[in-house]
Amino acid sequence: MIAKRPGRLVVLAAVPAAVFLTLGLSGPALAEGGKAYQIDLTQLNGSGSRGTVMLNLKGNQLTVQIESEGMVPGQPSAQHLHGSTKGHDFHCPDASDDTDGDGVLSNTEATHDYGDINISLTTAGDTKATSGLAVERMPVADKQGRISYKRTIAVGQDVVDHLKDLHVVQHGIDRNKNGKYDFEGAGKSELDPKLPQEATAPTNCGEVKGAAVGSIPVGGIETGGGSPQQAAAPLTVRDGATVAALALAAGAVAVARKRAAAVSARRETTGGGA
Repeated sequence: MIAKRPGRLVVLAAVPAAVFLTLGLSGPALAEGGKAYQIDLTQLNGSGSRGTVMLNLKGNQLTVQIESEGMVPGQPSAQHLHGSTKGHDFHCPDASDDTDGDGVLSNTEATHDYGDINISLTTAGDTKATSGLAVERMPVADKQGRISYKRTIAVGQDVVDHLKDLHVVQHGIDRNKNGKYDFEGAGKSELDPKLPQEATAPTNCGEVKGAAVGSIPVGGIETGGGSPQQAAAPLTVRDGATVAALALAAGAVAVARKRAAAVSARRETTGGGA
């Protein structure tokens, strides 16, 4: 239900949809007492790769699920959570960050935008930043260039507090289109000369855009005037009573608006007056 105000639209009763989402009827299931975020991965380096990431946080347990395609078939993809847990602003890069103009956005060039590695999304073993190039423990794309990844990781309080500020980046491109990482495509990696640049260059990146999955919109939707749109906060479901309360609140808003409409109609019919 939407009420018009000068220059903006204010969402008044988006609660039922949010409740449905948190119950898993549409979108990802949200663990009790947890938070969930969705990230859309978009291509870098003209790789053609794309994907979706779900981040589900319950306490200090972070479950990361990635479904991506357009990766280099049969090749490992280093993947990480990049960014800062200290309030610094980072974001995904674009082609303009190729500062040396060689046609390849290297990891070093991109790091200026998406920040250092915070968590290495390995398939086994530790997930420290120092495992960022542990390609033997990274997921491998299937013959169709798809990667399906899921892992639950214990994280520190800094990640719990700043998860929405981190970005997911996958690495690995095939510049010369020969179906593998090699030194002919883009030379040596600046991170490790034993690895091809194709293996470490970013293939996609995605950010949490501020609105969590299953969140209740806060403030208005900007339409050209008034205050800027406020980012939605993640909805935390603690128990059934919380869900019921949200549903009742939504119902109360709907009833109030119907009554107001009826009063307005009577005034118009009778010619005004209180």
